Amino acid sequence: VSLSHEATYVQLRRWLKQRSFRNPYLLPAHFPDSGRGLMVTKSLKAGEIILSLPKKCLLTTSTVLESYLGEYIKRWKHPISPLLALCSFLIAERHAGIGAMWKPYIDILPKTYTCPVYLSEEVIDLLPRPLRKRAREQKTVVQELFISSGPFFSSLQRLFTVKVEDVFDYDALRWAWCSINTRTVYMKHEPTGFLSGEPDVYALAPFLDLLNHSPCVQVAAGFNKENSCYEIQTATGCAKYDQVFICYGPHDNQRLFLEYGFITSSNPHSVVYVDKDDLQPQFSTTDNGQMTKNLRLLAEHGFLENLTFGLDGPSWRLLTAVKVLCLKPEEFPSWKKVLLGASVSQAHEERTLNFVKSLCCCLLHESHKVIQKISMLRSTRTESEQLTLVKALRREEHQILLKSAEILQNLRPDLT
Repeated sequence: VSLSHEATYVQLRRWLKQRSFRNPYLLPAHFPDSGRGLMVTKSLKAGEIILSLPKKCLLTTSTVLESYLGEYIKRWKHPISPLLALCSFLIAERHAGIGAMWKPYIDILPKTYTCPVYLSEEVIDLLPRPLRKRAREQKTVVQELFISSGPFFSSLQRLFTVKVEDVFDYDALRWAWCSINTRTVYMKHEPTGFLSGEPDVYALAPFLDLLNHSPCVQVAAGFNKENSCYEIQTATGCAKYDQVFICYGPHDNQRLFLEYGFITSSNPHSVVYVDKDDLQPQFSTTDNGQMTKNLRLLAEHGFLENLTFGLDGPSWRLLTAVKVLCLKPEEFPSWKKVLLGASVSQAHEERTLNFVKSLCCCLLHESHKVIQKISMLRSTRTESEQLTLVKALRREEHQILLKSAEILQNLRPDLT
């Protein structure tokens, strides 16, 4: 369903046209599977430019420094980060309403997000363990940014007729942070001397950020210095009247949910991550001292990260980590051989396979319990959208683990 006739999009196109952007064959539309996106009214061939957005349409730290906030940022006693500069500008522009320079863009930004920073603790508890930890880390990052930014926000009081605390509250910062985290394109900027030394690589790109992600397309994107435009070129083409997609990268659904607040169906990159805390209960009957020694060895060699189950079964890293964990005291001197893929003994291989089967079974059981729990929960409209995403994640996890369990049943003890 076309959205191009709606007032917000009419105003956005008009505003962008004043900034020299024209693209008559891309139209905002609503799609059943992905929601809001861009439809193409002509066929695109591989190698064609999907969109070319002039520099003056991009919202960057240069935009902020040249705005009414610039003098406050430049004279602030401690240089603020590029991220905080952009957050502050978005919040100020949203508060300005009809008088905002970037109002047409602010008006099409989501009013809320489904990134983990918006989730309640009850919903976060339903996430897979590794994602649960990263979700809480994300909330902590935003909370700490809000607390540390208080003095700078207070310095902006002269710009407002209301209390600055009512403009730059936690909800406003959370909204701005998610707007930037989910919608910016990568664009490196030269240091100005007015901001902190953190990487200045953000650019908000109106209209371009209506393009949705698909893991099945390939594009080339970047700033073209010759024409001063940020451009996206398709490598796969697109049929007339279809939705145009771009690819954010080879991300699994947990990463997409964490960074962008959505997931994609049939994602070829999706896996189930195994947390180190998932490993330890499997060793309840094993010598605790040896288990601690084995875990320490794995940590020292970076083998407690990126342990996964996939549609093709347990990953090599997971199998190798488990092989080390299954080493008995008399086998421990062979740990180097194990990390290089060698076999210690048939008995050791059998212990490893039984361990991985047990681990897969435990994760399957936990996933099933959470899916049942979500189905029984009553929720508000906001929580309902969040729970739908979490349930979809858990169902995908369940399917991957079922496939891995099937593969493990047919796997012989000789894992090398």
